[in-house]
Amino acid sequence: MSTELKSHQLTMTVLMTPDMANFSGKVHGGAVLRLLDQVAYACASRYAGRYVVTLSVDQVMFRQPIAVGELVTFLASVNYTGTSSMEIGVKVVAEDILERSVRHANSCFFTMVAVDDEGRPTPVPALQPTSSDEQRRHAAALLRRQLRQEMEQRHRELLASNPPAPEA
Repeated sequence: MSTELKSHQLTMTVLMTPDMANFSGKVHGGAVLRLLDQVAYACASRYAGRYVVTLSVDQVMFRQPIAVGELVTFLASVNYTGTSSMEIGVKVVAEDILERSVRHANSCFFTMVAVDDEGRPTPVPALQPTSSDEQRRHAAALLRRQLRQEMEQRHRELLASNPPAPEA
């Protein structure tokens, strides 16, 4: 029996407990974000073989509320690698144990950067997408990377044309 793990993918399942609830009795979005960051870190650091830091989080989409008592599975994948950065896509699937139903609850994309012992960016292995799903995710990640770069450029241009007012 082969137990080969793909170093660019990670799955984690967590039971949602009462300490994660917000005032409406559902799981707090911040609790989900914390778990998302942990999963993205675990996926990226395992792939890179180094410590990684979160650079950005894009397109956090809370599609469905998650209830206390549900099992939540986080499906993470390295979708793209740059020199030291990686896009990690995370899909969140909630399972109502009593109803025996499963639904897509959340998705998002993290940009993680591998760092050396001094905290400086350090190279990561190049991702080699092989399956059609991996190739599709890689192509979509390239588009998101381009959009992030365009947004950053527009932000710099806006700041240059509207400098902050001097403080009194």
